[in-house]
Amino acid sequence: MSGIAILTAALIMSVLGLIFGALLGVTGRVFKVPSNPKAEALRECLPGANCGACGFPGCDGYASAVADGKAEVGACAVGGAACAAKMAEIMGVEATASVRMIATVACQGYGDHCAPKAQYDGMQDCVAASMVNNGTKACSYACLGLGTCVRACPFDAIHIDPVKKIAVVDKEKCQGCKKCVAACPQHVLSMQPADRVVTVSCHNPEKGIALKEKCDRACISCEACVKACNFDALTMENGVPKVDYSKCVGCMACADACPTGAMQANFETRKEAYINPDLCVGCTICAKNCKFDAIDGALKQTHKVLGACTGCGICAEKCPKHAITMRDRRAPRNKMDKVKKAPAAPKAPAAPKADPVVSKPESK
Repeated sequence: MSGIAILTAALIMSVLGLIFGALLGVTGRVFKVPSNPKAEALRECLPGANCGACGFPGCDGYASAVADGKAEVGACAVGGAACAAKMAEIMGVEATASVRMIATVACQGYGDHCAPKAQYDGMQDCVAASMVNNGTKACSYACLGLGTCVRACPFDAIHIDPVKKIAVVDKEKCQGCKKCVAACPQHVLSMQPADRVVTVSCHNPEKGIALKEKCDRACISCEACVKACNFDALTMENGVPKVDYSKCVGCMACADACPTGAMQANFETRKEAYINPDLCVGCTICAKNCKFDAIDGALKQTHKVLGACTGCGICAEKCPKHAITMRDRRAPRNKMDKVKKAPAAPKAPAAPKADPVVSKPESK
């Protein structure tokens, strides 16, 4: 090929490049989509994790939805309250306080509690293991401990306990993105409030002794926790208890009643009520509001708190003299240490009914 031909081809390509470049520039101006300055400002507030926990395709999608009025501020779990406050300031609205949610593991199937069903030598992935003989443990709903959730977490907030071989969530690192929840084939993980006091640590819907033989810490659907809850915060759903955390006061009575340990609570943080004798006027309001018969005292006499106190704090809220405070417990709760109430008076026997008088017809 001659030099003239090469130069001609290069010149033609250059001219075509200039023409197409000009056309693209004109097209970009004609069809330009006007940018929303609020969306850009909102995007600057977001952390850029693009986790999708807000329900939108990344931070750009969420910022655009908020700017267009299609989403509320404060849905970014990673950004938290600080991010919500900045977004609310841009949008000219008030940031509502949201409950921080974190991933929670509903399984205690480790060690002797839930023995392996079979030896597994396949791919170290929970999805793969769940497809072989319906899992590797006696309980088909147990955490398989092969780290699928670990690999799905972008915040290094979950790991497999080296001894228990089940997933453990780091509450401080968890950002509530729900990626581990979506990745778990056993549905062991769910989102729960970070400040929860009690946790349901089993999600197996099976019932009875057969389930307990698979895992001695499984929920056996006995409903003892539901009966122990005096605040209507527990209901049975699909064979396991479900906690309504908006009603739960943290009394831990459900965990006290659970016979298998499926309902977990940190009893070390449990409080107890203390009545200041200098402030108590014996109004009995605290005793009337105590749902555990844990306050003793007659009218116009100083009251005292018994060992059955659960630390729910209802009495402290109701006391008109602010004589009750919540303090660290001096001893574990003794649920049998209740106010000794007088037995109900026996009912008087009902008077026997008189036989009906039948009048005889008069003889004519």
